[in-house]
Amino acid sequence: MRLKFIAALLSAAIALPVSAQTIRPDQEAFRGLYKELVETNTTLSVGSCTLAAQKMAERLKVAGFAEGDITLFSTPEHPREGGLVAILKGSEAKIKPMLMLAHLDVVEARREDWTRDPFTLIEENGFFYARGTLDDKAQAAIYTDAMIRFKQQKYIPKRTIKLALTCGEETTFAFNGAEWLTKNRPELIAAEFAINEGGGGVLDPSGKRVTLSMQVGEKAVQNYRVETTNPGGHSSRPVPDNAIYELAEALVAVRDYGFPITFTDTTRAFFTQTAATVGGEMGAAITKLLANPGDAGADSIVSSNATYRSTTRTTCVATLLDGGHANNALPQRAGANINCRIFPGETGETTRLALVKAIDNPKVLVTLTPPVRPLASPPPLDTKIMGPAVALAKKYFPGVSVVPVMSTGATDAIFLSAIGIPTYGVPGIFAEADFNGVHGLNERIRVRSLYEGRDYLFDLIKAYAAI
Repeated sequence: MRLKFIAALLSAAIALPVSAQTIRPDQEAFRGLYKELVETNTTLSVGSCTLAAQKMAERLKVAGFAEGDITLFSTPEHPREGGLVAILKGSEAKIKPMLMLAHLDVVEARREDWTRDPFTLIEENGFFYARGTLDDKAQAAIYTDAMIRFKQQKYIPKRTIKLALTCGEETTFAFNGAEWLTKNRPELIAAEFAINEGGGGVLDPSGKRVTLSMQVGEKAVQNYRVETTNPGGHSSRPVPDNAIYELAEALVAVRDYGFPITFTDTTRAFFTQTAATVGGEMGAAITKLLANPGDAGADSIVSSNATYRSTTRTTCVATLLDGGHANNALPQRAGANINCRIFPGETGETTRLALVKAIDNPKVLVTLTPPVRPLASPPPLDTKIMGPAVALAKKYFPGVSVVPVMSTGATDAIFLSAIGIPTYGVPGIFAEADFNGVHGLNERIRVRSLYEGRDYLFDLIKAYAAI
């Protein structure tokens, strides 16, 4: 009877989610904050970042933050796209503050497409499921929770710690809170450096930690309109001079054009470590390319990996297409959107001129499509930033090295760098190799990864605040 009872208890324990078996009191409090943030819909269509910011502000006030230490902001034109800035004052005014940046908005998610309600936090088989569980409410919740715990513990950092929760990172044409702060309230977020999304780790299918990275720089995003025009005419009398054909030829030219290879301190460090890790033909090719960026044979091998190729140069790709006006008429207009990810140091205009040269047809018009984002400016590969991250990784994630990377995507860091705030995507949160359904269906994060990342980032923030 006793053995049956014990077996029943063990079966019940096994059936529980992992976090329910091991959760600490402080993790339970964090889970409540995380749940509230995730379940507050912040999509552009029907959600409200303003409401999410207000909820986080109330939690900060309950923890002891004064009204004067919290700034809620929005504009009359975008009342639902607001955010907040919270400040924990340091003991040494001569040391410049640090800034923690996270975005509250999430990509759209339709209930009929998801297996589970995308705006209800569901824990299942060791994962949290919902829109924003990883991007970027995990980090927003961890940063807010850290500020609350600092206040509760009466912790006074040497360096003032600032928290900015903003809206608009996920939508190109939406109001962007980070950009608004840099242009309208730069003094509110002024800092020696900022930490942001973009870094992290990758797990294999079994959950084993494979890689860990610190984002040190990113590309700039710029869209271009490539357009051809023609007087047109009746389709029964076709002529070679056709807007759609000219556009097609232009797009093939864009496809075949290779921007020159270049390296930053970050990408050089990344590829140097990568060459030693991967070895073989790829490792040898990377080493050759580092020594001679003009080595076409080495480039051919390295560029067979799409990520490596994107990390070595500006890339442009056609993403949208339109043309013609009637089934029985020669097209009077044809156009395409070209999405470029511009390497740090290169401008939107130099990239436009490169496209014009590649297309080599004066009848094809290439124009920048608003918004025009700032020039990508990589932060320094600073030991003051990398050192604490590496040291703490040895404690929390033994055996996994921290590698500096340049993101081939884009974050709101580009707005901060434009006003002189070097911004780093910190490691700490591990994701699955498939990137956890971010921007897609059934977004999720491993429960263990969230709690471990929270512990790591809490210590990392304190380490940065002490230097």
